Amino acid sequence: MRSIGMDVHRSFAQIAVAEDGLVRDEGRIGVRPEDLRAWAEEFLEPDDEVALEATTNSDAIATMLREVVARVVVSNPRKTRVIAEAKVRTDKVDARILAQLLAADFLPETWVADDQTRRRRRLVARRVHLVKQ
Repeated sequence: MRSIGMDVHRSFAQIAVAEDGLVRDEGRIGVRPEDLRAWAEEFLEPDDEVALEATTNSDAIATMLREVVARVVVSNPRKTRVIAEAKVRTDKVDARILAQLLAADFLPETWVADDQTRRRRRLVARRVHLVKQ
């Protein structure tokens, strides 16, 4: 089983893998749906676990990856203080720390909405948009 850390940004994600006590960098991937699908098909295995911090697009990424891997953990960035307090903050360091915390089962999870909640959120957002118009 591999623990994979993803430091997600708007257009890319930095990847790190913790396996057998060692952590290695796996580079960057795009976060468009087609990029993620291609990466998942080529790289991910069914028993992998993936960790990413809660961001704007982490919900969509987590939903897509749940179909491919054993577990996806969306971490609470406020509680992931190790990353916030690191003296050297780079995308590689953040991805490595996420992978290590996941491998050690020390990653503070955040709740991820289910399909029904996501549909309701879209409906409410659409209504708010119509009311503003």
